[in-house]
Amino acid sequence: MSQKDSDLDRIKQILQLMKDNNLAEVEISHGDDKIFLKRAQAESPVPPIAVPVMAPMAPAASAVSSAVEQKAAAPPAQNLIEVKSPLVGTFYAQASPDSEPFVEVGARVEPQTVVCIIEAMKVMNEIKAETTGTIAAVCVANGQAVEYGQVLFKVKPD
Repeated sequence: MSQKDSDLDRIKQILQLMKDNNLAEVEISHGDDKIFLKRAQAESPVPPIAVPVMAPMAPAASAVSSAVEQKAAAPPAQNLIEVKSPLVGTFYAQASPDSEPFVEVGARVEPQTVVCIIEAMKVMNEIKAETTGTIAAVCVANGQAVEYGQVLFKVKPD
C-alpha cells in the first residue's frame, strides 16, 4: 500500500472519530506536518455554545415574579399592539446589570423609543417600540432566550 493510501485511511479514521465524538474540528501537528479537519454540524444534536459579549443577567426571583405580575396585570387583549422580536437571541430589559430597565409597565413609548436589547451572534441590537402608546405588559423575563416573532411587549395605543 502506498504512503498516500495510508494517509487517506488515517484521515478517514480521524473523521470517523470526529463524528463518533461529535467534534466540529481537529488539528493535529507532528513535527513540521500539520493537518486541520473541520466538518459540517448539520446533523449535530448538540447546539453550538454561544459566548455572550455582555455577562448574562440572571433574573432574580423578584424580577421573575415582577414579570409574571406584569403579564397578569395586563388587561385581556383590548386592541393591544404587540412588539415582537425581529430576531432570535437573548432579551435584555436594561443596558447593563446595574442600569434601569428601558421600559416598564405604564411607561409611555414613541416609535423611536428603545424598549430592549436582543443579543444575537455577539451583537447587541436595540429594539424600538415602532408605535406610540403605553406599555401594558412585558411578556419576557430579563436574560430569557427569544424566538423570531415572539411577543416581547404589549402596548396600549393612544
